Amino acid sequence: MSTVSSAVDFRTEPSRYRHWRLSCEGSVATLAMDVAEDAGLRPGYKLKLNSYDLGVDIELHDALQRIRFEHPEVRTVVVTSMKDRVFCSGANIFMLGLSSHAWKVNFCKFTNETRNGMEDASEHSGLKFIAALNGACAGGGYELALACDEILLVDDRSSAVALPEVPLLGVLPGTGGLTRVTDKRRVRHDHADIFCTLVEGVRGQRAKEWRLVDDVIKPAQFQEAVQGRAQALAALSDRPGGAGVALTPLQREADAEGLRYRHVDVRIDRDARLATWTVRAPQEAVPDEIDAILAQGADWWPLAMARELDDAILYMRTNELDIGTWVLKTAGDAARVQGADAALERHAGHWFVRETTGMLRRTLARLDVTSRTLFAFIEPGSCFTGTLLELALVADRIYMRDDEDADAPARITLTGRNFGAYPMVTGQSRLQRRFYEEEGPLEAVRAVAGRALDAREALALGLVTFAPDELDWDDEVRLALEERRALSPDALTGMEANLRFGGKENMATRIFGRLTAWQNWIFNRPNAVGEKGALKLYGKGEQANFDWNRV
Repeated sequence: MSTVSSAVDFRTEPSRYRHWRLSCEGSVATLAMDVAEDAGLRPGYKLKLNSYDLGVDIELHDALQRIRFEHPEVRTVVVTSMKDRVFCSGANIFMLGLSSHAWKVNFCKFTNETRNGMEDASEHSGLKFIAALNGACAGGGYELALACDEILLVDDRSSAVALPEVPLLGVLPGTGGLTRVTDKRRVRHDHADIFCTLVEGVRGQRAKEWRLVDDVIKPAQFQEAVQGRAQALAALSDRPGGAGVALTPLQREADAEGLRYRHVDVRIDRDARLATWTVRAPQEAVPDEIDAILAQGADWWPLAMARELDDAILYMRTNELDIGTWVLKTAGDAARVQGADAALERHAGHWFVRETTGMLRRTLARLDVTSRTLFAFIEPGSCFTGTLLELALVADRIYMRDDEDADAPARITLTGRNFGAYPMVTGQSRLQRRFYEEEGPLEAVRAVAGRALDAREALALGLVTFAPDELDWDDEVRLALEERRALSPDALTGMEANLRFGGKENMATRIFGRLTAWQNWIFNRPNAVGEKGALKLYGKGEQANFDWNRV
């Protein structure tokens, strides 16, 4: 059980940054890492050599959001360092050595999502990223570089790129390094094998020949070459320029009983290890003209709700580890949600609406990869329609109450947003995932889009799992929750991750899958985290004592 005073807070803004400097000049933003050694998120370690912990990545995540929304004039982001001859030495090893297993895994998951978010912005938002490696770049630092579109390395005879986790720490690169080396950089298998077992890494021309970087540049020409490449990439972007939308501070009340925002409410039942989430429809009609939408800015319901939901997911995932089941509910006027969806569709090409859609896409994907049981309860008064219906389609099970005598019987409505606006990390819509892309079921649900469906229709179409009537509802949902609570949380995490991502594979799913299966396992093994494990002994001058059995 967490206490609110010690909870990790993911809310920040540039004036509070301790580790990054964000500057924008025309179409190019520079995001420079300058980690404050004594500003770790938790006591007990120093963030030397631009090493990072969760606090450093929280700032990075916020900076990327600021660039997306507040600086539409920016088309290229240069990620570099303000330290002399050091880009980034990666995740802080002493922090990892002091951390619990759950902390390490959640830290890796968040950094994964942040780096995936950079690639998402490159694909969907017209933002391109250049890693300007002005010094040594190792471990998670190189993984940050790998998330960029291009990597430029200074050729000063000493700066190298490295993934030294296997030989140095007995663990794996935790944020997609192995996968991006092969799937994205297309480094040859034998070269990758050598690279990932070299503590000192690879520098200069060999790094370029092996595709570990795109170019190596002499120090005297480095800054000029970086800016030249940044301008060339900016010329290819469709980002419009003009005024941005300020991401105003997110208002949240938190206590032992849960979280409260304007549009999102999370109620915690600690005895049941259960959180009940309620996402509310707009409280007034959503504007559908772009000038009115821009006037609302960060208060525009689709963006405001997405920001609150995202913050709540991160808060609960990091601070409430024992709350293993999340029940997802909605409340309010479905017509207003449909109005918001219509505005999102009508202005899909506008940069602000595009970025809002991206925020919704990434937030829903964060739910997909969260290691909690997700049940959706569709009840009288719910508004699971369009964008909010995605919350139900995320879930492991969907229960819909069949009660036609209620004042506002349960209904669900599909809109165009359910057919590809918010793809999962697999690239599929959740309906495609649900029906394994079989045309018959998909055509059947397309045919009823826009019509409010009752429980029996939704059940017949395969859109819900169960539809108990008003007499059986309480017993059905109580038994389901009690049965789930009795199962092993480890087994549930593995089962849910496997079942949620059946069928399609791509680089993102492989990154998350390998993290869950391999790094999770290695983080538990004595060869890494035992008293004589490589991670525990790092920096102590002792050699690890390995169990030589291959498992």
